[in-house]
Amino acid sequence: MRACIVAALVAVATAETLFEENFGEGWESRWVQSSAKSDLGKFVASAGEFYNDKAADTGIKTSEDAKFYGLSAKFDKFSNEGKTLVVQFRVKHEQNIDCGGGYVKIFPSTVEGEKMDGESPYNIMFGPDICGPGTRKVHVIFSYKGENHLVKKTIAAKTDEVSHLYTLIVNPDNTYQVNIDGEKADGGSIYDDFDMLKPKEINDPESSKPADWVDETEIDDPEDTKPEDWVTESHTVDPEAEKPEDWDDEMDGEWEAPQIENPEFKGEWSAKRIPNPAYKGVWVHPQVANPDFVDDDKLYSYSDFGVIGIDVWQVKSGTIFDNFLITDSVETADAAVATFKTLVEGEAAAKKVADDKKAEEAKIAAEAAEAEAAEEGEGDEEAADEDEAPKDEL
Repeated sequence: MRACIVAALVAVATAETLFEENFGEGWESRWVQSSAKSDLGKFVASAGEFYNDKAADTGIKTSEDAKFYGLSAKFDKFSNEGKTLVVQFRVKHEQNIDCGGGYVKIFPSTVEGEKMDGESPYNIMFGPDICGPGTRKVHVIFSYKGENHLVKKTIAAKTDEVSHLYTLIVNPDNTYQVNIDGEKADGGSIYDDFDMLKPKEINDPESSKPADWVDETEIDDPEDTKPEDWVTESHTVDPEAEKPEDWDDEMDGEWEAPQIENPEFKGEWSAKRIPNPAYKGVWVHPQVANPDFVDDDKLYSYSDFGVIGIDVWQVKSGTIFDNFLITDSVETADAAVATFKTLVEGEAAAKKVADDKKAEEAKIAAEAAEAEAAEEGEGDEEAADEDEAPKDEL
């Protein structure tokens, strides 16, 4: 028992915070605005309209609609080989986002912040992305041998107007986990959930389905025949129709009686189906070892991390980013969850007060408009009564 406690204390003591940013004083000097495009949007310091503690909750907010954004910060180069990697940050879409990214990219140290753009090679991309009802997911993308691999699962993103804490945990056993607001949202094996490696087995190129293989489960009953009285004509000539007396064949053409629905119509006939006696089952292509498969027990590992960046597009601005943390300790990330929950409680309370105030103002305005309309209606009635009053004769 004592050994376990000592091991835990050693793990905590050796835990390392690799990057942290809460956007306090001087944050502009720590972050680099990309100049890869001339019209990138501007980030401004803001806690938003609703917050728990304005100073503590201030992050950076996208401030211009329909813009790309590019901002990055450097940190000491490190590798996560043999270690857990945790990336965590807070996102608040206070503008009720319709289309825009809320994710971050973790780059190698070689990326230059001034030149960072959508083509800059990154190691990991993580965070929410929302664009209409079709895209409302959390991206988890790992780069491997020059190609970016998106998680095959769909992890739902939060789309409301309060803050959410997104956490990605990458473990040295090639597993990963996504937490939202301190709770597990999804996770699994990097081997299974990302197509980084070629398949271990492939269809045997020397095999193919035999030409006489029967995989039709049912056939028409050969002994079933259409009844002689089966009627397939859907319409028939109206027996009650008569040629009009004033019909002129030379002028109007040859008269034809109109068609009506056939009361005897039974629909298209088809033979009943029976089990196919020749059915052999579903043919399964034999598998063989893939000669191109190369195993890799370090899919999780990157030799060089050194830059974090926000490279997103936003239609309607107003997203706030804050509380960035990169660490090798899950415990360090978990310790921030309690503070986050206090923040969210304060946000929700402030938003409720503001929403209640708006609702009350709207109610007062509606009542005033209704009263004004009623007064105008009474005035119109009085004017009408005066117009209708009898005039004295001269």
